[in-house]
Order: sequence, then C-alpha cells, then structure tokens
Amino acid sequence: MINRLLADAVLVVHGLFIVFVLLGGVLVWRWPRLAWLHLPAVAWAAWVAWAGWICPLTPIENALRHAAGQAGYSGGFIDHYIAAAIYPEGLTRGVQIGLGVFVALLNLTVYALLWRRVRHQRPRGATA
Repeated sequence: MINRLLADAVLVVHGLFIVFVLLGGVLVWRWPRLAWLHLPAVAWAAWVAWAGWICPLTPIENALRHAAGQAGYSGGFIDHYIAAAIYPEGLTRGVQIGLGVFVALLNLTVYALLWRRVRHQRPRGATA
C-alpha cells in the first residue's frame, strides 16, 4: 500500500514539474526570484527531451509500482501518460525534439518579455 502511494506521489511530483517547466515563466513574472529555480528546470527538461533521455523519476515510479504489485511501464512519463492521449501512435523522436524546442522557445519568450519589462522600469540614469 505504501509503495503504491509513493508511486502516485512521484507521479504527481513529475506532473507538477512538467507544468512548472511549461508555465513557470508566468510565476516568474509575479515572483522574479523564482527564476533561479525555473531556469534550471527548463534547461533540464529541454535537455532530457533533446537527448532522448528518460527522467530519473520514471524508473523510481516504476520500481515503486512493481514493489506494490502493479505493472510498470516502458518508455518515459510523457510517452506513458501524455503521448498516449495526444499521440495515439506513440511519441516519435522528431516530436520529442519539437517538444523540447517548444519548451525552450516558450520560456525564452517569457524571459525576454520579462527582461524588457525590467529594463523599462529602471529609472533613467540608474546603473546596473
């Protein structure tokens, strides 16, 4: 029972991490110091997608599911939970790279807009 709850907790943390990577730039607009956490998360997520790696949380979840007597799954979190709903035939390498590019461009845009806002809010003549 405890292993199943732990596996579900890892699943939730994994999902929240993905949401944070995708939408965390919006939180950075409100709390700029959060960028110190968000930027490394974006870099990690994009790198994992581009390199074709599986996030370390996936094998942890699978091990906990096996220990609970449940079936694990092959592939990564996105393959199993998200791609199955969005891409019924499976997640191709090209789509995976495209998702990494999308994450990077989305967040670069948010940070460029934030940088522009911060620059325009500085009083004239102020030094960095």
